[in-house]
Amino acid sequence: MPHPYVLLSAAVSLDGYLDDTGPDRLLLSSPADFDRVDEVRASVDAILIGAGTIRADNPRLLVNSEARRAARAAAGKPPYPLKVTVSGSGDLDPSANFWHTGGEKLLCTTDKGAERARSLGLAADVVSLGPELDWHRLLEHLHEERGVDRLMVEGGGRVHTQLLQQGLADELQLVLAPLFVGTPDAPRLFGPGTYQAGRLRLVESRRIEDVVLMRYEPTAPGTGLHASPADRHWLSLACELATLCPPSETAFSVGAVVVAADGTELARGHSREAGDPVVHAEEAALAKIGPADPRLATATVYTSLEPCTRRASRPFPCARLILDAGVRRVVTAWREPDTFVAGADGTGLLTGAGVDVVVLGEYEDRAKASNRHLL
Repeated sequence: MPHPYVLLSAAVSLDGYLDDTGPDRLLLSSPADFDRVDEVRASVDAILIGAGTIRADNPRLLVNSEARRAARAAAGKPPYPLKVTVSGSGDLDPSANFWHTGGEKLLCTTDKGAERARSLGLAADVVSLGPELDWHRLLEHLHEERGVDRLMVEGGGRVHTQLLQQGLADELQLVLAPLFVGTPDAPRLFGPGTYQAGRLRLVESRRIEDVVLMRYEPTAPGTGLHASPADRHWLSLACELATLCPPSETAFSVGAVVVAADGTELARGHSREAGDPVVHAEEAALAKIGPADPRLATATVYTSLEPCTRRASRPFPCARLILDAGVRRVVTAWREPDTFVAGADGTGLLTGAGVDVVVLGEYEDRAKASNRHLL
């Protein structure tokens, strides 16, 4: 099931703390950055915080700018994004600011937590995710039932940690404040555990008064049939590469990227690359990688069109080239139509040989865009 775009937002001290242990909230951001956060809030469909943040900070979680609220209303949206909180127990203060400011509110909880929340009379819709909290089910509910396409997550540290460790965060917006906390029992942004392999991609770094905003995206592919946020990035790149193909009346325009398990791009290619009138995208990309490269066994091939199973121009189709390279995971946007080959089924050939094939249909229109003249 598709999920919303999940944006994690946090401010930390130089030594990685979200707050100190004093009675008042430690203000880490600058006034200009608070206004930036307000702008981001106004751009999303929902804002989520954990129950611990409600208990510790009693936030209102509003879009403060009247002009931004008016712009949302003019676009046919409610003045305030949906406010969402998550609690396993459902034991929350009914008088907290969260319930009594802004627009609609939603509590996602467990079966037992829902009973508790309803007995307290919380001013919110209460949704049970089952016997345990399940982030996948929560995100599916927000997208499918609430129409949330962009979700901003403002904490706390436990929520951010779980979303990152489960591979559910599309973006991290981290503000670094020029101070130290140094108290061992103060709350930290991230907890221990297993995170994605490799390095995140820095997409922006910006000074805002005396703080620095850094925006990161994950790079590591998913595993098996699980699609990670990075899978969507790499498949989007494959669709962009398809636009570089010289036009043809007898072959599709396709882009491909090969990515190692740690998020390192190994190679990219596109149809008819370098003046070769018959080369395919996957073929062009794989040809740039040494056949003995040990990273191929755990790599993912991203291709805007399902790998071919039959072709007249070369001895081996792309699905066979992928198998021979030892790759065991493919992510594609579009199943091959019968335009040139009847009954094409690259997915069937690959899965029959033990390869995991993930089809992200939300990218099909982008994959078709370079091939409209053929369809």
